[in-house]
Amino acid sequence: LLFAAIALLKQVHAPSWHTPVLQQAFILSFIFLAPFVGAFADSLPKGRVMLISNAIKMAGCLAMLVGINPLLAYGLAGFGAAAYSPAKYGILTEYLPHDRLVWANSWMEGLTVAAIILGAVIGGILVTSDTAHTIMHTLHVPAQVTPPELAIFIIFLIYLVAALFNLYIPRVAIEHKPFSRSPLFLLRDFWHCFTLLWKDPLGQVSLAVTTLFWGAGATLRLLVLAWAAVVLHYDIGAAAKLTAWVAVGIAIGAVLAARFVKLEHAVKVIPMGIGMGVLVLVMMLVKSPLVAILLLIGIGIMAGFFVVPMNALLQHRGHLLMGAGRSIAVQNFNENISIFLMLALYALMVKLDWSIYVI
Repeated sequence: LLFAAIALLKQVHAPSWHTPVLQQAFILSFIFLAPFVGAFADSLPKGRVMLISNAIKMAGCLAMLVGINPLLAYGLAGFGAAAYSPAKYGILTEYLPHDRLVWANSWMEGLTVAAIILGAVIGGILVTSDTAHTIMHTLHVPAQVTPPELAIFIIFLIYLVAALFNLYIPRVAIEHKPFSRSPLFLLRDFWHCFTLLWKDPLGQVSLAVTTLFWGAGATLRLLVLAWAAVVLHYDIGAAAKLTAWVAVGIAIGAVLAARFVKLEHAVKVIPMGIGMGVLVLVMMLVKSPLVAILLLIGIGIMAGFFVVPMNALLQHRGHLLMGAGRSIAVQNFNENISIFLMLALYALMVKLDWSIYVI
């Protein structure tokens, strides 16, 4: 959906700095709704929460199709994603014992990465004019429909299928149901959870590193798109496919983490995050597409091996301290503030027309 929305912005000749602002619009929901979505996820069966969330994402797609500003429509999709995330990850702690969380997270990250790869490839194909027009001609799509609009409609259908799957998720007992639905109570409860997780020694470490990781990672995705356009002369479709190689690496790293890292040793993977940062700097020297692919896979492997144990540790501590939904909402709040600030800095540098190498 991100790549389709970016293509839609290009179609209406929006300024280049709108691209990072687009992602900021998406993550604002994660920040402002954090005090409420965690409690919402803990108050209902997780499958029902995910069903409602997918319906909101579908509404975001429809908003783009009827001509609402892509920034606003993508922000609506972010509303659904913000509600979806605590349920998606929180369900793991309800179904599984703590010693299976690294394994479960590796599967979750692996499947998420598979979706990212599929989304990047399909999005890249659908927003590339020649391929898109061939598909549209084959399917007898009306001529007034543009490639980005076709991509968004297909994504709408994918969300619809996902919502149907949500109907078949088994229900489990609700362990940490909120005591009140009052917004003031939920704000106080969120602040209590926020401080509780930051004061917990293991929670503090895992929360700090995942916050920095996702802030850098979200910015890196846009940076790869811009870098590929400047250095490799790729269009948006080819650059979108290039980002899929990071996802391939993350899948490999997630599998390795499940095989070699136990939950009690999760903090030992922190040096892997430092190595990932070094590899990102090496990108400045790359001129070959093949070398770029290998480097992006390497970055992904380190990222997967690093973030899966950290997520598992954070989920375990959060589940023990306050409930899975609220702990993941706190995690999302911190991570998305980091993403928002880093994207704001990136947008400013783009607006000032800084070189991609400086950025």
